[in-house]
Formats: sequence, structure tokens, C-alpha cells
Amino acid sequence: MAIVNNDFSDVMFNRHSVRQFDPEVKIDRDELQAMIKEATTAPSACNLQSWHFVVIDTPAGKADLKKAAMKFNYPQIDSASAIVFIAGDTKSHEVYRDVWNKVYQAGKISKEKLDSILNTFLPLYEHADQNFLMLDATLDGAMVGMQLLLAARAHGYEANAFSGYDFKTIIPSLGLDPTRFVPVMGVAIGKPAKGADILQTTRYDAASLTEFR
Repeated sequence: MAIVNNDFSDVMFNRHSVRQFDPEVKIDRDELQAMIKEATTAPSACNLQSWHFVVIDTPAGKADLKKAAMKFNYPQIDSASAIVFIAGDTKSHEVYRDVWNKVYQAGKISKEKLDSILNTFLPLYEHADQNFLMLDATLDGAMVGMQLLLAARAHGYEANAFSGYDFKTIIPSLGLDPTRFVPVMGVAIGKPAKGADILQTTRYDAASLTEFR
């Protein structure tokens, strides 16, 4: 369950997507939960933490996932030890008051700061339209997803982030409420299969994509 690779440069710069995993490797659920916990240190809009995780590590769960997934994603679904599907929660603000009250009770912020947060950000979400909430939850989910990819490598595994699925059916196929949750990404995690073709792509020149003003 411990982090086995604490070399940030290696974890980040040598991360590549793996689509063929060793099906004999099974990751303990406690370790999967530990990786998710580490990933949730990711930043989120107004600290809403608008993410929800569905861990798929059984044949039945994978069969349900494949009902909504595109066929080119079957290899990693079939062979990965687990797929962590990340959904954005558009109702995370409903527990926002509880989250910040705990921060206050822990002595991390003053009562004035607590009141400022609850009177500024909470009404923004309570009166927001669904499009705003969906976009916000998607951004949060993307942040935690990237962090999960790095956490998996730190634990000695490889991963593949994918979004090739039917956006209309993926949420109900996972047993979630489609009026509340929005799909963000699946993250397949495991050990690469022997001889797996790991595509090492090049990046666009960052200077060509950057403007300074």
C-alpha cells in the first residue's frame, strides 16, 4: 500500500498510457482506496471537491462498464486490475457547509473567514444553473484524474485514462444518478503485460503554445 516511487521526475516524465495489462495482477482494494485518497489532495473549485469514484474490479462490473464503453477501450478494461471511473458531482455544494465547518472546528480558519466563505461561494453554487455546475464538476474531476494517474505510478503501477464511452448511458450503467453526476474519465490501473506496446509519444513544443502578455 505504500508509495514505492517517490522520484517526482520519474513519476511525471516517464508516465505513458498502457492499454494491455497483466490480467494476473490484482491490486488490493485497500491500496486502490489509498491511491484515491492521495489523488483527492488535488485542488478543486472553491474546495467543493466535486468528484465521485466508482471502482470496477470484478468481471460483472467490467461487463456493465463495457455496455457503455467503445470497443477500442475493451483491452484495458478486460486486462486492468481495476478501472476507477471518475464522475463529477453537481450537488457537491450540498455538503459544502459541513466541509468548511470541519475546517473551522479544526482551528484552521477563523470564524470570520468561515462566514466569508459561506456567504460568498455557497450562494454562487446554490443559485447556479446546471451548465455551470456540470462544467465545474468536470474540471474538478479532470484535476483529480490527473493526480490519480501519478499516484498509480508512485505505487509502482501504470495507468490509462480514457473517455471513449457513450456519454448518455455511462452514468446509469454504473448505477449513478444521471441528473446529478457527469462522466469525466475512466482510469485503468495495473501492471503492464509482458511485451505490452507502450506508446511513447512526443509533446508539442510548449513555446509554440504559449503567449506572454
